[in-house]
Parts: sequence; C-alpha cells; structure tokens
Amino acid sequence: MSENLLSLIGKENESLLSHVCKTIPKEQLHLPSPDFVDNVFSISNRNPQVLRNLQSMYGHGRLANTGYVSILPVDQGIEHSAGASFAANPMYFDPENIVKLAIEGGCNAVATTIGALGIVSRKYAHKIPFIVKLNHNELLSYPNKAEQIMFGSVKDAWNLGAAAVGATVYFGSDDATREIVEVAKVFEQAHELGMATILWCYLRNNAFKKDGVDYHVSADLTGQANHIGTTIQADIIKQKLPENNGGYKVLNTGNSSYGKLDERIYTELTSDNPIDLCRYQVINCYNGRAGLINSGGASSGASDKKQAVLTAIINKRAGGTGLISGRKAFQRPFNEGVEMLNAIQDVYLDKTVTIA
Repeated sequence: MSENLLSLIGKENESLLSHVCKTIPKEQLHLPSPDFVDNVFSISNRNPQVLRNLQSMYGHGRLANTGYVSILPVDQGIEHSAGASFAANPMYFDPENIVKLAIEGGCNAVATTIGALGIVSRKYAHKIPFIVKLNHNELLSYPNKAEQIMFGSVKDAWNLGAAAVGATVYFGSDDATREIVEVAKVFEQAHELGMATILWCYLRNNAFKKDGVDYHVSADLTGQANHIGTTIQADIIKQKLPENNGGYKVLNTGNSSYGKLDERIYTELTSDNPIDLCRYQVINCYNGRAGLINSGGASSGASDKKQAVLTAIINKRAGGTGLISGRKAFQRPFNEGVEMLNAIQDVYLDKTVTIA
C-alpha cells in the first residue's frame, strides 16, 4: 500500500491490510474483475440492454474496467432536507454541480433524484451514467415517519437517459411489506426497459436499538436485508458497513419471537473482524454476484478522509464492489470533494490492497 495511504489510516489500523479471512474463503466468491458483467450477468435473465448499461457503469471513471465502482449519491435533499444537507455548501442546491462533482471526481456514476437529473439530462446523460433514485423518505410531514414513497416513474427515468434506477426499502419497518412489493415491480419494469437496478437495503425500526447498541448495522440483520434485496433482482446492493453482530440474538429474547438464526452464523460464518463482518454481507449478495457497495456515511470533519479510506479497505478486502459516498464529498469545498472521491478510488486501484 502506498505510504500516503498507510500514513492516513494510522498504525492502529494496519492489521486490516494483513487480515486473512478464515470464515468464507475468497475462492468461493464472485469477485470484481474487468469482465465481471460477462462472467456474472451474461448468464442471467438480464437482457442485452441491461448488460450494456451495467457495463457503461463498470466501464466509466477512474475505476473503469476494474470491476469496482465509485458512485456519488446525493438524495439527501429529500431524505435529510435540502437546507440541512446543502447549508455547508450551497452550490449543491443547483443539481448541475452535483453532476460536475461526479465527473471531476472520476466516479462511475451519479445517483440523485429524478428532478435533479431531469433538469440537466440533455447536457450530461451522455457524459456520465445516471442512476435515478426513484423513492425517498421525506421529512416535511409532521411528525416525521419512516416511509419510502415513489417520486417518479421508471418510464421517466428511461426517458431522461438513465443507465440504472435506485430505490430504498426500509427492512424491518411497518412499511416494509409495501415497499418490497412496490420496488420489486419497479425493478422488473426497469429491467424490461434495459436499465440496471440498485437497492439501498436499509434497516429501520426503533426496536433495533437496544441497551445503547444500534443493531441497524448488525452483520446478521444487514446480511439478511441484502439477501432479500438480491431476491427482488437488485444488480447492486447498497448497505451500511457492519459495526456489530448478533442482532437476531438480542432481539429474540424474553417474550419476543423474532426471526430465525443458526449459531454457526456467529461461530463459523463471521468473526469480530470488520472484514469478516462485511464478508457476511457479501455472501448474502449471492456470494458477490450482486455487487456490494457500502455507504460512506455522514461527514464528521477532519477525520472524513481516514474513515472513507478505512471503509474502502474493509469493503475491498471483504470482496465488495466499491463505495457510494456522498456527504463526505459534497459537504466540503468542490476541490476537496474531488480529492475525497479520488482517495476512495485509490484504494481500489492499489493492487497491494488484496482480497482477504
């Protein structure tokens, strides 16, 4: 690994670079490669137009033809409110600057709302692959609620030149059943029209926080969310990096009866190492046939680059497909945002960062 990246992650994290995964061996995974679309999707039910659009994403930007992706997602104007998201950098109230950041940052694709991409589509749809995020949880209703609703149609996404559509399901929420059915139908329509599909597989339930621990980022629960996401034919799965494990165990105590588990999830298929926890997410994406991209998380200031690089190292060494990082890039000056995206991409370009 380059001296620059080594100095960035700190000596306390160097063990991540030498860890050997003893849970699921890398030989069992479908790993990112220059011919990933040919190897995985050419034998699937995806039609030639879907294959072309998948390849357009895998073949664009600084990570072109490596099998890895770096995506800029900016849907926070709806999900977190525009003022709260863009006050740090008001230039991004104008969606053209979102697309410019993705292009200058060397991203494989840009993911944002149907309105934001539609307003600039004729200028940029042929310059960088578009991912239209179709549903959102808006925070203007009082009181706030966790419910993903459609803001646009598959046909509109196709008309504006999108290479892919994205959607979120809040697994575990009261609204999850409707969202699963709705998004499954949307993904079917997208594939029929030749667009790829990306699912934000997020957990959402207040009960998932217990005794001061947030099991929304538990490997066992997020892994199952990923498995459901691949079942409704997501081509790429977006998931938060796991930070703990044992969500099923903790929630299935006392008088509650929640889910099913096998103790080998914890004794054989995972360990406490963050790379092994992330690998459990990968195997739940059909052993990597659907690429796992982890989210970059919130911006917290000076430590952002270090945290983004560590997330990229964990994702890559686990067998993941890349990072989808937004706030760490657009909530800072434009040039620094480009540098942030490039730092993430450098991990995937560094051949010394190997699969564990």
